[in-house]
Parts: sequence; structure tokens; C-alpha cells
Amino acid sequence: MREDRAVASQSSALSPAARDDALAVLSAAAADPVDVLVVGGGVVGTGAALDAVSRGLSVGLLEQRDLASGTSSRSSKLVHGGLRYLEMFDFGLVREALEERGLLLTRLAPHLVRPVSFLYPLHHTYERPYVGAGLALYDGLAMVGKYEMGLPKHKHLFRRQVARIAPDLRTDALSGAVRYYDCQVDDARLVVTLARTAAHHGALVATRTRVTGFLRDGERVVGVRATDLESDRELEVRARVVLNAAGVWTDDVERLLGGPPSLDVEASKGIHLVVPRDRIRSECGFITKTEKSVLFVIPWGRHWIIGTTDTAWDLDLAHPAASRTDIDYLLGHVNTLLKVPLDHTDVQGVYAGLRPLLAGKPGRGVGSGGEGEARSATTKVSREHTVVSPVPGLVLIAGGKLTTYRVMARDAVDLAVRDWPGVAPSHTERVPLLGADGFLTRTNQRVALSRRSGLEVRRIDHLLGRYGGLVDDLLDLVASRPELGAPLPGTEDYLAAEVVYAVTHEGARHLDDVLARRTRISIETFDRGTLAVTAAADLMAAELGWDRSRRDDEVDHYLRRVEAERQSQEKLTDQEADEARVSAPDIV
Repeated sequence: MREDRAVASQSSALSPAARDDALAVLSAAAADPVDVLVVGGGVVGTGAALDAVSRGLSVGLLEQRDLASGTSSRSSKLVHGGLRYLEMFDFGLVREALEERGLLLTRLAPHLVRPVSFLYPLHHTYERPYVGAGLALYDGLAMVGKYEMGLPKHKHLFRRQVARIAPDLRTDALSGAVRYYDCQVDDARLVVTLARTAAHHGALVATRTRVTGFLRDGERVVGVRATDLESDRELEVRARVVLNAAGVWTDDVERLLGGPPSLDVEASKGIHLVVPRDRIRSECGFITKTEKSVLFVIPWGRHWIIGTTDTAWDLDLAHPAASRTDIDYLLGHVNTLLKVPLDHTDVQGVYAGLRPLLAGKPGRGVGSGGEGEARSATTKVSREHTVVSPVPGLVLIAGGKLTTYRVMARDAVDLAVRDWPGVAPSHTERVPLLGADGFLTRTNQRVALSRRSGLEVRRIDHLLGRYGGLVDDLLDLVASRPELGAPLPGTEDYLAAEVVYAVTHEGARHLDDVLARRTRISIETFDRGTLAVTAAADLMAAELGWDRSRRDDEVDHYLRRVEAERQSQEKLTDQEADEARVSAPDIV
């Protein structure tokens, strides 16, 4: 059986055949269960799969929809320490997050994570020493970490300097600003790369596979019952331990055991707007506080991402909807900063995500405080993570933030294997993600790559920033099929080759997977991908063997999804927005 697993995962490619092989091996594991079965294909689940498999354990991962289809593709896309936690005096959490920021930028994912600068506007003179002291501490905590990355330190600016850096920022009501640096990442791209890295090390990954129940041996959990949603086939997967990393679905999965959940995970909705870069002239982004949340204006390639809100959500978890009220809230606040206000016609894309916040009663386990530390009960909603084992054979992890996914994964696997002799400690701080190796070399060869491939240098830069050292995979595709070197209709950056590669190497099975997550066409174009959908469907059909009817169904579903999102964004209340959005359910 272990030889079968090695054959099934001898490549990092998450191809259709690799998914079929993974399900076949996992469902045949009755006599030889996998060591760790991860439920959930977000950043924590894929991080946990990589952590466990890199320790030499046999690992499976099941995801009910697509990789990063929930919270992990709908964040602010920042890798940061969290300035607001300084105000809460949670210096340990900030230091930990800043250390992870440095590790991702310098070692684990330099091809995916990049620096980004922000202005913190100062409206009153007395704010300068307070904000300056906080940012000095922020920079200091980063410097004392293990992975200091040499980002520029914060700098005080006066009104005239701010006007030069950000001509469209209103400076009449400002005394100046402070400029500082953090990092950003394409969150969905990070998750896919984590999953592929885990597969490269031997993990078995299967998306569109929903867990429907637990297998028990007395009180102990010994596996799961699941449904392959692509074929409606029922299967059982045996495991020494099941690790539930389902985010906002954590309580739903645990309820399959019967009885109340061990954690109380609340969903908080955050929405973001995407607007063209030329609508705000500025060299860097902005950050300021509102009465309800923090407002970010984040540089994002040809665009700005504006967010975010922070409101309770108890409706459909798979498709949180942004209402017109949410959009008006963000536009109203960002317009207080701008000389020329934005309106709804400037908004290219909108996305909404749910943060899994802890408000509950964690039991025994470990949290971000360190290995083996049990967290006391609390009623405070928190972004700190908690790991618990409510029954033998089951580990739950919830809470946390994108930046510290690796720490969360480590803590979860530590608890899962705490009684197993001979298991190596976590060493994912020394496991670069696929594409990290060779990234610098290929970046230095960007002009030569352009000449050899016939692609413009800017397209090589685009591919390097998404695939890193794996860029040759894409260039080989273009060399063998030159038509794949053309951009998709209605897009500036994304090449047809990326659609094919998403299917053959990145686990994409439906148009949503490609247009919303493997690329960000659905939020980066005014048409939200409707101009690219036919060409993308034709490319996917050729790789996945879709007939004409199936291909048309995929196109129709995507167009319905776009229309449902547009309709939801015209509604005033969450309830109305939710009803409009769920009118276009998942195709599978």
C-alpha cells in the first residue's frame, strides 16, 4: 500500500489522473490507513498536509470544493504582522507573524511574496509620536526575528512629501504621514503551491470530495466517510488521525460526530473592492482606521484592492455576498482620503470572504502560544488559533490568520502525533515551496527567456511572479503550442497556457477554479471574466474531455454566477444579497 502511495504521488502535478489515483489509494487503505487525513484545502489544511508529509508521515487531503475556494482566496492578500495587535499589547503575536513574514519572503516563497509600502495618514500633529512609536516597535520586532529581510524602515513624511508620493490623496486635512512596509501575496496561488509542494513530498490530494461522516472504533475516530462529488461515488478513508482544518466549516464537520462542537467558530464577513490602478495616483497604498475596522488601499498589479469590512455572517458559508451597503461603506470611507471620489462605476471587481473567528471554549490542545500550552476558555472573539482534540483520533484547528498558517499547521500536527514515538519535529521552515528554487536565477535570465520564448519581458515577469522557478513548464507549453502564448480575450496579463497548466498541474476542474482562483480574472476585469469564459472553456474541454454539452453547461454556470454576484451587490441587506447569490449554486 505504501508503494502505491509513492506511485500515486511521485509528481507535484495535481492532474485529473493524480486525483483519481489519490482517491483510489485512499479508499483502499482499510488495511493500511494513512497516518494523517486532512479535511480542508485552504491555507491551513494544505500547510498541515505539507507539515505532516515532510515529517515522513503518510498523508491524504480531502477538500469539498476547490483549493482555496473559501477564506483562503478572499483575504486582503497581505503577509503582515498586524499593526492593530500592537494596540492590544499582543506583542508575541505580532513578533511571530513578522517572523513568518520574513521567512516567506526570504526562504519559503520569494516568488509569491513581495514587499508593498503603505502610508499611514496623520490627521493631527499629536498622532505623529504615537504612530511613529508603534511603527518603530513594529520594525524592531521584525529585526529581532530569525529571518530579518531588510525591508526599509518606516519614515516620517510631511504634507509636501505626501503630495509628491500620492498626488490623489487629500492633504489639506493632513499634517503628514508615516510610510512603512509590509508584504503581499496572491492567497489562492499560495494555497495551490502549498498543495503541490505537499504532493511533491508524497501527499495524496483530492478536491471535490465531501466528508459526510466519521468512522469510529468505540470512541476513537479512525477515518471518514466521503462522497466524490464528481462521480457521486461513496468511499471510506481510514486514518490514524483526522485533522479538521475546515475554517468556517469547522463546527459543521465536527457535528458529524454528534453532540455540540468543541469550538465555537463565528464567521465574520470582510469585503473588498478592486479598482483600476489609474483611478488613484500614488506610489504606495494607504491604511487608516474606521469606526468598525481597518481600511486598506492596497497596490495590486494594475489595480487597487480596497478593504475591508468586519460584520457577522450567519448565512451561506460557501458564497458570502457583498451587499450595496457594504460597497457604499468602503467607498464612503476611502473617498474621505481622495481628492477625486470613487463611485460604483469605478469598481471592477468585488469579493467577500469569511474570517473564522474563535468565540468559544477550546479544550486541551495547543495554540499560538506554543507547543503543549492549553488555552483557557474565553468568550472574546479572537483571530488567535486554537488546536483541540475533542475525541481520540480527531484534531481540530481554527482561528488564526494567513500569515501564520505554517505555525498553525505545525501546532495541529504536533497535537496529532504527540503520542507517536519516533516522529520528527516540524521543519517546514526549511522546506521551500515549489517554484522558490531557481526563482532568482530565472529572474536574472528574464531577458534571455523573453528572446527564446518570443514573449515580451513583461509577460515573463508576470509568469515569474506566479510560478517562480517553474516558469519553464509554462514556456515549454508555449514552445510546443505557440497559440498558448496569447492572452485570454478581455485580459491583459493571463495567457492561454495558464488555463491549460491549471488543469494539468494545479487541480483545476471547473471554470470557476480557473477564472476565480488560478487566475484572478473574475475580479480584475470589468466584465468579470465573461469575455474570457468561452476561450477558457474550450481549453479546459480539450484537457478534461468535456463534450459540447458539458462545456456549454460550464459556460452557462459561470455566466449565471457572475450575474448572481452582480445582483447581490445591488441589494441593501445581507439577507437579500445572500438570496441573490445562492440563486447560482456550485456546478458540482
